Amino acid sequence: MKKRYLALLLLASFAEAKTIKEIKFDGLLHLSPTIAKEMVGLHPGEQLDMQKIDEAIKKFYAQGYFKDIWVEEENGKVIFHFVEKPLIAAIEVLGYLENKKEELDDILGLKKGDIYDEAAIEKAKEHIKQKARSQGFFDTVVEVDTEKVGENSVKVTFIVNKGEKITIEDLTLCGAKTFDKDDIEDVVANRERNKYLGWMIGFNSGELKLDQLELDAARIKNLYLTKGYLDAQVSDPFLRVDFDNYKAKLRYHVQEGQKYSVASVDIKLLEPIIKKEQLLEDLRLTPGKVFNIEKMRKDIETIKRKVADLGYAFVRIAPDFQKDEKNHTVKIRYIINPGEKVYIKDVIISGNQRTLDRVIRREVYLAPGDVYNYTDLIESKNALRRTGFFSDVKIEERRVGPNEMNLLVRVKEMPTGNIMVGGGYSSYEGFLINASINDKNIFGSGIDGNFQIDYSSKSLRFNLGITNPRVFDSDYSLGLNLYNTKFEYYDYTQERKGGSLSVGKRFTRHLSGSLTYAYEKNKLSDVQFDNIYFQEGTYTKSAFIPRVVFDNTDDYYLPRSGMNISGSIEYAGVGGDEKYTKFFLHGGYYYGLEELIDYDLILRAKGRVGYIVDNGNLPVFEKFYLGGIRTLRGYETASLSPKDSQGRLIGGKEMFSASLEASIPMIKSSNMRLTFFVDYGGIGEDSFSEITRAGAGAAIEWFSPMGPIQLVFAHALNDEEGDRVSNFEFSVGTRF
Repeated sequence: MKKRYLALLLLASFAEAKTIKEIKFDGLLHLSPTIAKEMVGLHPGEQLDMQKIDEAIKKFYAQGYFKDIWVEEENGKVIFHFVEKPLIAAIEVLGYLENKKEELDDILGLKKGDIYDEAAIEKAKEHIKQKARSQGFFDTVVEVDTEKVGENSVKVTFIVNKGEKITIEDLTLCGAKTFDKDDIEDVVANRERNKYLGWMIGFNSGELKLDQLELDAARIKNLYLTKGYLDAQVSDPFLRVDFDNYKAKLRYHVQEGQKYSVASVDIKLLEPIIKKEQLLEDLRLTPGKVFNIEKMRKDIETIKRKVADLGYAFVRIAPDFQKDEKNHTVKIRYIINPGEKVYIKDVIISGNQRTLDRVIRREVYLAPGDVYNYTDLIESKNALRRTGFFSDVKIEERRVGPNEMNLLVRVKEMPTGNIMVGGGYSSYEGFLINASINDKNIFGSGIDGNFQIDYSSKSLRFNLGITNPRVFDSDYSLGLNLYNTKFEYYDYTQERKGGSLSVGKRFTRHLSGSLTYAYEKNKLSDVQFDNIYFQEGTYTKSAFIPRVVFDNTDDYYLPRSGMNISGSIEYAGVGGDEKYTKFFLHGGYYYGLEELIDYDLILRAKGRVGYIVDNGNLPVFEKFYLGGIRTLRGYETASLSPKDSQGRLIGGKEMFSASLEASIPMIKSSNMRLTFFVDYGGIGEDSFSEITRAGAGAAIEWFSPMGPIQLVFAHALNDEEGDRVSNFEFSVGTRF
């Protein structure tokens, strides 16, 4: 800066007498001379103007690229000299955060290639300290070392001593009578350390979270508001820290007041767009009930949804309270300003590198020119997630006028296909070779295709399938499947050849149906024993299979809400040898608790029921078998069924299985979850409970770069002698 003002003083002495002949720039890297000439505001032929030069220097400094700027003048030639700030060639963090490399850019606010700036470095240091404080560390020390690695570049090293953690040894709530300490600690982030089990995961560690401390007072007050204490007051937190041992005492002062009940609920519509009674009928907070702030918030959302479904996207709802402090009641009135009816101007799709726009657009229930509808918006998002093509879907509402909005559909694609070639060894089959190509979204068209072949000395399996769920973007679907398998079992050889053709239709957003015709030939040969269930010969199946599916879940692989139910009836006997009728029902219910408990816990209930009527010829391979990852974990696949006199599995005519699951985050950054489960099932010839088994365990669910992978660790709970148990299984590409 001294050079700059010295140059200006020298120029000032003869500025009026000088005419600019030429303007030059020395040392520019980030700015081109053309842009610099536009910024400088001086031109050859003009008188040398001291004020314009001063303003030009300020403009250049404002760009943030330069460490020093000065100006020289020689016989009408004006030269701007620049010393640019160095570039950051590399960033390294030593100590705290050094193992969080993937998060460093976001934490520091700096990245490789940025300009080295002292102010930015100081901000980065403060960001590190804030991150440490959010994790309970205090007295964090951050030192910065710079090393020149090129002519105009530096390596920046942050050396971090994370400091010490402050532990809350005592939490005091002065004046709290309605709630005890456990109730309060359920809603706050800062809790008293468990004296005996604070070191164990799942128990209160007592670590201070300073960034949450101010919010905890509001959380405590909100807890009182959920129980009707409208006059409750909670003081700011008082924290006393002993920095000799980093232990703290935390205290709040609470004035509870009286509990209020609801005297009346009313609605004031500034525009008569809907009957008041329609808005009141589904509210949770009604006269006579204790006031609850959470129920009131949900009621506001309910009202907003009903009004927004009429097209009023920008509706504003303001609750108005009239407290009767004498009788401890409150009158609630919702003042509703619907605004103008909103129309969709455009639907803009982004983020799809592979999936065609039309494949996305056909799942969006709002189009340009439509009246806005909140339910349609939510169901559009869920429909896109149910395709299984995207790991994340966001629909942003962007207002572009008083009564118009654009919908910005942002998708993040996930792997929908894989090519796998592998091998293995089995003591029975010897060496195995397998190859498969699977893609739920071929060329981004939404068409599902798969090809698989397995070969060993004892088996040959071939399968080819293709399904178009929306033929010509209509509500109709079409699918074709061909297969050929041969397997040499211990006591017989089975060869299956066949195929199926399916035609389907979507009746509503959540309900669809299909009709499948299946034809196959099953040949049993090399039967080593005489048994009515296993007889050599060829069995021909010709069957029709009507199927109905209901699915309103919010995601294909990892639903957090909704249910999916499918029912089918397979009637074999339209020609062919096999004659039976098979009834099958399968379903799942999913419920995420994150909104209720502020933790990403997903509960799942799944079940399946099957029943077969023998119409004259029911082969053993068409019957039901239990066991495996999709029915009863802890037992080998298809290893549970009634047996013949020689102990061989002959399948069952009646079957059921049920599962209860709880899924929690395991490693969020890697999209990995941990699921605990309990399975129970039964199978029999004449009774569902002829054979009953149970299993339990845990599964790791991982959205890997190859697609969804599930690793199952199970234990049979009530296995009996002769049962074939299985402690580990895995699946790829299936919904959890």
